[in-house]
Amino acid sequence: MKNNVNSRWSDLDQEIKKVLLSDSNLGNTKIALFIDNLVYNSVLDKLEMDSLRKYISRNRERLLQPLEMLFSPTETELTQSITKGYEPKKQFFTAVAKDGKIMNIETYCKFWGLDFEKVRSFKLVTHTGIPFYNIAFYESDSDKQDNEIDFLNIFKDKIEPVKIYYASDSLPYVASGCLFDRAVYTDTHVAMEVDKDGFALYEGVWNEEEIFKTLTIFVNEVLKNQKSNTLLLHDLGDLMDGWDGYTTRGGHKLPQNMDNQKAFDVALLFKIRMAESLITKYEIIEIVNICEDNHGGAFGYVVNSAFKTYIEMKYPDNIRVTNQRKFIDHYIKGNKCFILTHGKDSKSLKFGFKPKLDPVQIEKIKNYIDEYKLWQYDIEFSKGDSHQLLFDCTSSTAFEYQNFGAISPPSDWVKTNFKNTLRCFTTFNYYEDQKTQNNYIFKKQ
Repeated sequence: MKNNVNSRWSDLDQEIKKVLLSDSNLGNTKIALFIDNLVYNSVLDKLEMDSLRKYISRNRERLLQPLEMLFSPTETELTQSITKGYEPKKQFFTAVAKDGKIMNIETYCKFWGLDFEKVRSFKLVTHTGIPFYNIAFYESDSDKQDNEIDFLNIFKDKIEPVKIYYASDSLPYVASGCLFDRAVYTDTHVAMEVDKDGFALYEGVWNEEEIFKTLTIFVNEVLKNQKSNTLLLHDLGDLMDGWDGYTTRGGHKLPQNMDNQKAFDVALLFKIRMAESLITKYEIIEIVNICEDNHGGAFGYVVNSAFKTYIEMKYPDNIRVTNQRKFIDHYIKGNKCFILTHGKDSKSLKFGFKPKLDPVQIEKIKNYIDEYKLWQYDIEFSKGDSHQLLFDCTSSTAFEYQNFGAISPPSDWVKTNFKNTLRCFTTFNYYEDQKTQNNYIFKKQ
């Protein structure tokens, strides 16, 4: 057959070349499917796909040689490596790393020389021969700024600041000796579906109704155990289950019972109701929301950003919110230092911090303490992620290791692959030289 360089498909030569280089053993049909997804967003009909497949078949030999012509001038070094018989450093388009695992979006961009800061949205395409990311970029910095959500501007004319005056009899804990209270919850996983078809190994429900029932229990327990007029409220991450049915890393498909819009509304209302219910009894609430986690990622940050803007605008004298974007950060309160993390991040740590301390983790945490010169404080290292309530107060003399259980039930995947677990959250009361701890364990569903 003759090579048809004047075909309607000839404009795709560069794309086809790169796919061929990624795996020269790919069949013509798979390459055609990949090109259809990459270039045409899967709109080619059966006849067009057959025509493209035939074009690839007729031109494979031409497109594979000479190698010197396959790369742009910016890829000279790679070209020289290939012509000398070395394996290419890159595989064009593929999201599969050398270890066979799917790269997250930031690693993918770095690997292919793309500007991650200009990624507006992305989707991992896995049903083709070669998994890849379909990415939409901001065309300019001004375009990026125009697409960011300005919650301050949204709320500024809609919220009237509230000045709360506490009567003396409404603040009964001034003389209790308690310096401050603390409430910790984690892994809310808004939108997570735990029993999609009704045939899960263990039954369970986690929908909007159950989320707000849980909120009522949480608020009542915090107030039941109140011993001061100041509350530290720590959300240790994974507020959101994921975006478009995927974790923040993009490679893990999740069964969910809400779309993105509904999940945003439920999560934001959850946070607002929690704060407004507690501020009736606490003079000061200091909130930390971890936004660097492995499920919600940027979605969780957007929800918490809206929450911070709203609640601080409405209660400017009583509520302060910190949205933690670092994987690990610390907060000082008197002689206490709270080092907070979710346990896994959105990019690098697939396994993260374990529920039980080991020498490697002890060294990591001590390095952090040394880096920020925190030795003089009574340190508590707090994490979520593992859905297990385990506290280790003795394995290290430098800090207490707190592994908090999840406020949400386990997913169907966790229940099937591991076991069913109980939900919980924890409250504390801190005094000068001691503290009390109250674990609330939900009954089995």
